[in-house]
This record gives sequence, C-alpha cells and structure tokens, in this order.
Amino acid sequence: MTSSSGISVSGLTKVFGTTTVLKDISIDIAPGERVVVIGPSGTGKSTLLRCLNFLDRPDSGTIRVGDLRIDAKTASGADILALRRRTSFVFQNYALFANKTARENISQALITVKSLSRSEANARADAILRETGLADKADVYPAALSGGQQQRVGIGRAMALDAELMLFDEPTSALDPEWVGEVLDLMRRVAEERQTMLIVTHEMQFAREIADRIIFMADGHIVEQGPPAQLLDLPQDDRTKAFLRRVG
Repeated sequence: MTSSSGISVSGLTKVFGTTTVLKDISIDIAPGERVVVIGPSGTGKSTLLRCLNFLDRPDSGTIRVGDLRIDAKTASGADILALRRRTSFVFQNYALFANKTARENISQALITVKSLSRSEANARADAILRETGLADKADVYPAALSGGQQQRVGIGRAMALDAELMLFDEPTSALDPEWVGEVLDLMRRVAEERQTMLIVTHEMQFAREIADRIIFMADGHIVEQGPPAQLLDLPQDDRTKAFLRRVG
C-alpha cells in the first residue's frame, strides 16, 4: 500500500457561516510519510481531513494527489470521485452501515469507489478481514461487534481502497479504553508498510511512536511542525507549549 507520489495542499480555507475554520492551510506530504495533526478541540483538525476528501467542500485552495490536481472552487463531481479514489477515510465514529455485514461494509466501498464487481469486492474484503484479524467476523453485523472490532472494519475498508493517502479522524476517540490498543496496533501495521497517512489524534505516545512529522494546529492555522522529538519535547510556540502541558 505504499504511495508512489506525494500530496500537496495549498491555500485551503473553509468557512461555516461567519466562522473561518480553516485559514490558508498549506501542507506537503511526501510518499510514505506519516503525519500526525494535534491541537485543541474546535481548531479545524477534523475539518481539514474532511476537506481533503471533499466530505466538506473547501471554499478555496487546491489539493494535489500525484498527477491529480483539484481546485476547490471549480471541482466537478467527476473530480471529487477521482480524488476519493486516491484517498480513504477512517471516521471517529466508525461510519459503518448497520444493515451490512463486516464483509459488505468493505466490499460496498470497493463497488462504489473502485467499480469492482461484487465477487471481486467480496474476495478483496475477505482478504482484508484476514489481514485485520477479523476473518471470523465476515458475516457479522456491526451491532454484534465491539467498538474496537467496528473500527478495525472501518480501517480495513480504508485499506481495501489501496489509496495514496489514508486519512484518520481521531480513530480511537469513540472507543472504550480496552479497545484502543487493538486499533492502534492495526494502525502501526499499516504504517509499517509506508502507507502515506494523515492522522488526527489525541494519543500523544502513539503520535511520538508513529509520526515522521507532527503538526500543531490552533485557531484554524498551522502553528508549528516538526519531528516528534522536536515538537513534543522542544516546542517553540507558547500555544503549543500550553497545549502539551494540558495533555501531558
């Protein structure tokens, strides 16, 4: 699942009503780089991820994934579908279809986004379920799965798309403490394959372990960024220092 090309975001802005949630965000992510975004709640971290997948449409800015370049103001439905074929999203609340089995939750994404046949999609879904340790849950519905198992299905669905960029929106925030470890372990395995990842999380130790780079956001801006040891141990901005004192 290693990416072959980089990702570039330039001048991304998003306004909800009278509030500018993202203010001229620009990020470059190298192939295979794992980038973690941290910062206070309400500062635009999840909105950034949603805009990168056009779950929320940005008001301005450009997104480039490999040779695909999307302008927020002019992007067509075909452009957005092309972008979603190169990106995948792991939601904090799993976002599984309650009326579909674990296998169907994965295969449906492959049918919808990748245009695979049902038999091809089911075969790929079964392979992913084996990889995530859920082979015995293929025919089980989400209500009968633990929170950790549901999130592993959600990650499996994102893995199945073989995307150039995987987006993780606080993937452990909705989990009971006993399920956090199994989800983080799966994410570590994905990261070991040098999958390009952009992760919003409050798990600071996990961020330290997995990230090539950590970005600190506040008030809709990127305040500072750097390798984990630099940003977590030697932050430069007072807002970063204050945040890390609170979460430390």
